[in-house]
Amino acid sequence: MGYASLLLDPMLRRMILATAIGLMLLEYGIGRLAHHETHDWRESAASFGVALGQNLLRALEAGILAVPFAFLYQHRLFDFSQTEPLTLAGLFLGSEFLYYWQHRASHRIRWMWATHAVHHSTTRLNLTAAIRLGWTGNISGNFLFFLPLALIGFHPLAIVAMLGINLFYQFFIHSEFAPKLGVLEWVLNTPSHHRVHHACNEPCLDKNYGGVLIVFDRLFGTFAERPGEPLRFGLIGGTPSFNPIRIALGEWIAMFEDAWKARGTGAKLRALFGPPGG
Repeated sequence: MGYASLLLDPMLRRMILATAIGLMLLEYGIGRLAHHETHDWRESAASFGVALGQNLLRALEAGILAVPFAFLYQHRLFDFSQTEPLTLAGLFLGSEFLYYWQHRASHRIRWMWATHAVHHSTTRLNLTAAIRLGWTGNISGNFLFFLPLALIGFHPLAIVAMLGINLFYQFFIHSEFAPKLGVLEWVLNTPSHHRVHHACNEPCLDKNYGGVLIVFDRLFGTFAERPGEPLRFGLIGGTPSFNPIRIALGEWIAMFEDAWKARGTGAKLRALFGPPGG
């Protein structure tokens, strides 16, 4: 099955959706049996609303977003088989490396945080939080980080498929129930690592940016573990909302209000492109 048919196959998409919903219900049921409040039904419903809007916008933007990737691929530096194991390994490592820096920038540049804050706005970490993704990723410029892959010579559909695998993997690490995974904790981004990433405890901020791998966090000094520490989730200073539109656009509105009030060009630019909360 080629990349295009793999991405577009409706039966596969329905199976993934059914599996995801089934796992969400299973997680909720386990939480109830364990008397552990893993879900707020209003927050979970809002996450589904945000996910619906994000998927509609992604479909509308797909054609526009394909243009820069196709252009760079036409002017690629190298020609190689897209199905060779070494090619796929290179694409995996390259996409993981660039994802790390895109994710790190999304926490350190407010223009990008305006999109990514949506994902961190949940006060409960569960599988429904995994589908709460911002609507404005392309406005924030997330795609720019992955353009070098097309210029190197990786097919745009292969890039999309690999990033889809990254996102699919991350669905499973949004849980408070999953145990530690032993030696795999050294290499993979696991649920225990991702709980730290989502936590708003001060020592946890801006840590564990990896997608599938945690090795780049270990290499670049952003890895953290907080064994036994009670973790809190949600945005620092934020007021939880159950309105999908307010969730998706609230940080953009706050950012532009701060930029409008700022005095001088430098202050306005810092309000737009400086660190969040800076």
